[in-house]
Formats: sequence, C-alpha cells, structure tokens
Amino acid sequence: MNPNHKKIPNSCEKTGKKPGGQPGHKGHGRKRQTPTNQIHIPAPEKYTNNPDFKPTGKIIVKQIVNLNISITVDEYDTLEFRNIHTGQRVRADFPSGVINDVNYGGSIKSFAFLLNNRCCVSIDKVREFLSELTDGKLQISKGMINGLCKEFSKKTETEQKEAFLDLLLSPVLNTDFTGSRLSGKNVQVAVCASQDTAMYFARENKGHKGVKGTPVEDYQGILVHDHDKTFYNYGSEHQECLAHVIRYLKDSIENEPNLKWNKQMRQLLQEMIHYRNSLDLDDDLDYDIVAEYEAKYLHILELAKEEYEYEPPSDYYREGYNLYMRLYEYKESHLLFLHDKRVPSNNNLSERLLRVHKRKQRQVMTFRSFDSLHYLCNSMGMIASLCTQEKNLYKSIASIFD
Repeated sequence: MNPNHKKIPNSCEKTGKKPGGQPGHKGHGRKRQTPTNQIHIPAPEKYTNNPDFKPTGKIIVKQIVNLNISITVDEYDTLEFRNIHTGQRVRADFPSGVINDVNYGGSIKSFAFLLNNRCCVSIDKVREFLSELTDGKLQISKGMINGLCKEFSKKTETEQKEAFLDLLLSPVLNTDFTGSRLSGKNVQVAVCASQDTAMYFARENKGHKGVKGTPVEDYQGILVHDHDKTFYNYGSEHQECLAHVIRYLKDSIENEPNLKWNKQMRQLLQEMIHYRNSLDLDDDLDYDIVAEYEAKYLHILELAKEEYEYEPPSDYYREGYNLYMRLYEYKESHLLFLHDKRVPSNNNLSERLLRVHKRKQRQVMTFRSFDSLHYLCNSMGMIASLCTQEKNLYKSIASIFD
C-alpha cells in the first residue's frame, strides 16, 4: 500500500456465508417461456409394451431456451424528377431519420449505447460483438458509436430540464462529488438524486464552483451528503451519511482500542438505523424512543470528551478526536433521520450512482474532452432515471433514438 495514501476503513463484516441466496433476498428461478417449436419424444417401447407399466397421464416438459439475433432492413425508394428548364432534381420526402444511404435504427443504437455506457464495454469490443452476432453483416464505425452519447444527450434535452426541475422540488436531495480524469488532469463529477430522478454534472472543481449550475445551488429542501462543509451553505436542513461515520468509528476502534466512546457510539448508531428501518410506511416515529437515543448520543459524547482529556489524541492519529468534534458540532445533521421519515440515514443513493461513473472511468482511463464527459454525464443521468420507471430500458432508449 502507498504510504502517502490513507487506508479507507471498511465497515463490512464477514459472515462466512456464500454469496447469493441470502435470507431476506428474493430468490431467482428459471421461468418457462412460450414454446416456438414443440418436439414430442415418443415413449420407449420397453414401457409401452410392458404390462407392468401404466401411463399416469402426466406429461413431463423440459425446455431449451436459445437466443436468435437477426437483422431487419427497411429499404425506401422513390422516383426522382428533373426540371427540364432549370435542371432542378426533386423527389418525395423520406421519413424522419432516413438521411444517409444507410441509417442505423434505434434498436442498434440502443444496443451499442447501453453496451458502451451502461455495461462499460469498450468501443472496439462493441464493434466486434455486433459483427460476430450478425455473422459480419453489421460493421459499425467507431465514430458512430462514440457519437451516441452526444446524440442521446441532444435528444433528451427536454427530459433533462424536467429532471432538473423535479430535483429542485424534491423534499429530500442526495448529492456528492467524485473525481474523474480529463486529458490527464483531475476534474470532478457531481451527482444530484431523488428516489426517481438522477442527474450527473461534469465540473472542473468541487466546492462552490462545482455546485454552481446544479440543483443544489438554488435548493431549499433537505440535503443528504457526506461531510463536505460546502453543502451547509445550501438547502434548509442536512443529514450526513452515517455509513461513513460508522466506517470511521471502526477505524477509531482499531487505532484507539483503549477508548470506550467509539465502540458505544458505533453500536448506538447501528441501533438507531435498525429502529428506523424496522418502521413500516404507516408507522410514526416514537419521540420517546428518539429522545432516549439522543440522550445516549450526548452521554457518549461526554464520555469521549473525558477520555480525550485524560489521554489527548496523538499527533500520529487524530481522526478519532476529529470525528468526536464533528459529531458534537453537527449533532442535528447526524440525527435528522430520527425526526423525519423522508430522510435516509445514509447517502448510499449517491454512492451507487457515482460508482457507475467510476466503472466507466476505469474503462476509458481518461476522457479526451470536457464535452465528451458532459455528454456522458447527461446520458448516465437519463439512464438512471429511466431505470426507476419499471419499463424496458432497452426499448425506452431505442424509442428515443428513433
């Protein structure tokens, strides 16, 4: 590990269980499909001609499901006319989108667009895959695939404006920044999201310059974020991500094992989150329970104060002390989720959305222009928003390209 990089604590705990099929998770099973070809297997004569065996009337059915890719081509033709006096050539108008001699429909564009930008497959691999699927009939240029983000971004400008307004009016807004690379330089990508809408923004810097032009700039509701003090200049109320706090508390426990406050605070926050998660949609918060939690919270902070006064933090490790001061100074912003059921206890929504960009960043290594990053951000936001609508994503994007 590079000594100049701080180790990021991980709050995950190993259970020893195998991945998949965990208790509480919805199971996945193979579903029967409508048959396109039925094949009857004759009963063996050793059973039909044997008096010891009688048919039960039950038909045993098993299926083999395959995928067949085919190309459909609509060819348009029309008669051309020439003016004998002026030489002008005229013809009937072709349908919208039929511009070049060969045009690709929305189904092909959607397929290539999602492979490249949602599945993070390189442009060369997308070309190869489409060619192999169609036995070499479909040979799409790299430039065409590369331009799909720009085309999709331009065609969804109205939807993007509506999404921006929806985020401004949302009572709770999750937001965060992550780093990106542009021509070898560091830039930033901001995300703003509600439960059904998401937008990404390419920015040169974090801070107030990064916030400018995003919904956060004029937002008047509750902001959910990590401990970035910039966000405290916006919104009306704030909820800090407790997933990060619990992770930092674990780090404090490992580096300050002689202290008690960090262990007690971690356990208390987990109890608070468990209580909130146990409530049904129609359940109200019990303010007696909330008051009890808040009293314990303050008591643990008093314990932390006493422990650090007795044994001051070392110059080598001050993160635990800094976390204690942060929990004390921003108490309301750490416990808002206990007073408003609309507010989540973490910023996992933003984290998940930014992870999508991080995967794309690892695939491309560095973006060549700010415009390409801008168009990608617009596209990722629309994809994330479409995913919440419980519609077929591939068909939805194909209809936009058409």
